[in-house]
Amino acid sequence: MTNPFNDISELQKNKLFKLLETHIYTFNKNEEMISTLKSENIICILLEGYAQIVNISYNGEENLIEELTENSVFGTNISNISDNEYQIRAIKQSKILVIDYNKLINKKYINYSYYNVFITNLFDIVNSKCKENNDRIRILTKKTIRDKLLAFFENEYKKSRSKYIYVPTNLKDLADYLSINRSAMFRELKYLKEEKFIKIDGKRITLLYTPIV
Repeated sequence: MTNPFNDISELQKNKLFKLLETHIYTFNKNEEMISTLKSENIICILLEGYAQIVNISYNGEENLIEELTENSVFGTNISNISDNEYQIRAIKQSKILVIDYNKLINKKYINYSYYNVFITNLFDIVNSKCKENNDRIRILTKKTIRDKLLAFFENEYKKSRSKYIYVPTNLKDLADYLSINRSAMFRELKYLKEEKFIKIDGKRITLLYTPIV
């Protein structure tokens, strides 16, 4: 995914922050962010750290919606974080840049080259996020746990053309991402290992077959 600050120097970045009247918030590990970020019209960029967007169902069950790493872009209209069923949590100490959408989309800034580059980068990122959401919907529509896992492996292989798939946190989060029972997923992964489809080494899953893409 494109870095929102691609082709923008540090000096230009600081000018951009001032131009857009941005705010920066720092959150401690395990701190919930949504109470600070809840707004109807904001764009956020994770400058440092690692966070997760989770959905909490009526019975208290949590599902991982999105992992936020450095330079990840999210917001109320992109990630639906204004909904009370969603939470954003800092898994590590994190720093968030917050931009008011109404200040972001302003034609009076078009004479600033770094602003135009930034807007182009943001649109590229939003397009990529839409594609990722469509890919996830395709995975979630699979009927069996095995089919969901294989569709996930295929999707990750398609992104990098590498048979090495890295799970950023742990396999429990993978189960949440795929909306499947964790015990059942571990059991299916065991079967896939025994059948020589995959090899698991910590957070790395190695594909022992070539997905059809």
